[in-house]
Amino acid sequence: MPTKLAYWAYGRAELFEIQLPETSAHLTRCILISVTEANIDGAFAFNFTSKTPFTRLLSQGERSRSNCTVRATTLSASREASNELSQGVHESSSEPSKSKRVMVIGGDGYCGWATALHLSKKGYEVAIVDSLVRRLFDQQLGTDSLTPISSIHDRLRCWKALTGKSIELYIGDICDFEFLTDAFKSFEPEAVVHFGEQRSAPYSMIDRSRAVYTQNNNVIGTLNVLFAIKEFGEQCHLVKLGTMGEYGTPNIDIEEGYITITHNGRTDTLPYPKQASSFYHLSKVHDSNNIAFTCKAWGIRATDLNQGVVYGVRTDETEMHEELINRLDYDGVFGTALNRFCVQAAVGHPLTVYGKGGQTRGYLDIRDTVQCVEIAIANPAQAGEFRVFNQFTEQFSVNELAALVTKAGEKLGLDVQTTSVPNPRVEAEEHYYNAKHTKLIELGLKPHLLSDSLLDSLLNFAIKYEDHVDKKQIMPSVSWRKIGAKPKTVAA
Repeated sequence: MPTKLAYWAYGRAELFEIQLPETSAHLTRCILISVTEANIDGAFAFNFTSKTPFTRLLSQGERSRSNCTVRATTLSASREASNELSQGVHESSSEPSKSKRVMVIGGDGYCGWATALHLSKKGYEVAIVDSLVRRLFDQQLGTDSLTPISSIHDRLRCWKALTGKSIELYIGDICDFEFLTDAFKSFEPEAVVHFGEQRSAPYSMIDRSRAVYTQNNNVIGTLNVLFAIKEFGEQCHLVKLGTMGEYGTPNIDIEEGYITITHNGRTDTLPYPKQASSFYHLSKVHDSNNIAFTCKAWGIRATDLNQGVVYGVRTDETEMHEELINRLDYDGVFGTALNRFCVQAAVGHPLTVYGKGGQTRGYLDIRDTVQCVEIAIANPAQAGEFRVFNQFTEQFSVNELAALVTKAGEKLGLDVQTTSVPNPRVEAEEHYYNAKHTKLIELGLKPHLLSDSLLDSLLNFAIKYEDHVDKKQIMPSVSWRKIGAKPKTVAA
């Protein structure tokens, strides 16, 4: 006999009608028969007993919620949204010569959302896989996106209504291999773009539990993806988002993944040495090693995109409607340097330069992130090949970024000040930095370089939403040296 189940998900109540297993004494799995409010089609299953890092984190952060994940869910646009939004003309797009099925893991996040829409517009068949845990982090830490972001369901309904293109949605944790297996079998991807990791160095340094979560979630999740490709998609191309932070700041040029060394009269080409600077960065190093090994052992084809620091919020696709707008983080945990500086300038807060400000990194516009991913998919690695591309377009020191934002802010009539704050990280504050980044250019990347007009646009965007800024979240609150075993909470 069907039983109705109410489930509270990210501020939204949904009523599910379920069929309880007749042979089980305990409710461990249930098949979703219908959804009253959510306009979702397809077969679903809930897992109440999962012990993945996500569900442990969920129970730690909000014990009042049920530990459940939606398995192999497919979303379709609602009629109401279609009628409201489809008055505009569906935009044409340049279709790939052969439509590929691309699974975007972490497709509800900052880079993943922009990438999923970009690939869909280009004619790829796209599916998003996401546990939605990034939204939970905001609730746990008391932070929020500068921009008001819609639910993933509303986002995809809006995209369908505007473009006529469907993006499939699989909600669940890739650390749960059974869930990931279901998603792979259902969608049968030809390429997997893997953004689905805890991406913040400061988050991984809050306390022991976050450090363990970061490494468990990132390393085990990627291992599961590798096994899923081996078992269910031998020809599938893995496009993995790595980080330039794997390299550290060596006193020699940084090559793209590999370096040729002559030692004691013998020469070899070896993986470039890694000098990770946080538990997050270490998880990415582990990922790279695991992927390289499986390429050699199993013949997997993989591209590791060692990405620099991303800035910006707008892409052609996210600008199409307010419900498609991307998140923009400005807090001390998830915010990146240039985005944080622009928000700080907009609200009259001094720009927070850590230490001496000579820390130099590679940077790129989010529009180039989606372009690089598309290029990697269109030019796949060979079977057994582990390619590494350094994905950034320009290098800046923190002081240089602060000077650029100050100059741009003054043109808008803003009084932009800069302050040096004690560096919460353990890193060199003055150093040599010269990283190669030619491979993506050779494949056709056309960079959007940082310009006065881009800074002006980003500052105006921050000014538009300045009422959403919680100034208590601006200053850094996580210390590399003071991390402890005791769980750290955030006062309201």
